[in-house]
Order: sequence, then C-alpha cells, then structure tokens
Amino acid sequence: MQNNMGNMPEIESKNLTIIEDQLKHEALAAKKSEVYAQYFADPALKSCAQQLANHHRDNFNNLLNYLDTHR
Repeated sequence: MQNNMGNMPEIESKNLTIIEDQLKHEALAAKKSEVYAQYFADPALKSCAQQLANHHRDNFNNLLNYLDTHR
C-alpha cells in the first residue's frame, strides 16, 4: 500500500508498534546513560556513559527519521 506521496509503502500496524516500543527503549536508555554519566567521578567512565547516551539518542533519531520517510 502506498502513502499519500506515492514513494514509500505504509508501515504495517504491528511494525509501528514495534518501532514505538523501540523508540521508548532508546529514549529510556539515553536518559539512564546521561544520569549515570553525572554520577561517575572517573572521567573515563563519565565519557563512556556519555558516549552511550549519544549512541542511544542517535538510534532514537534514526528511528524517527525512518518513520518520517514513511509518512
């Protein structure tokens, strides 16, 4: 089935649910990683936790961009 723009197929309901769940998981993982980064005194651990937060934020944004291409 095509969307209004005619270039990308619509995402099935089950797949939308899966993506929605993954968006929630990525947002939570990013938030937790940011909180952990604040607790660490060791600069190496703080940096690692911040990199992990950035990774999860990137995953979240990539999923959103994917959804935007299927509007």
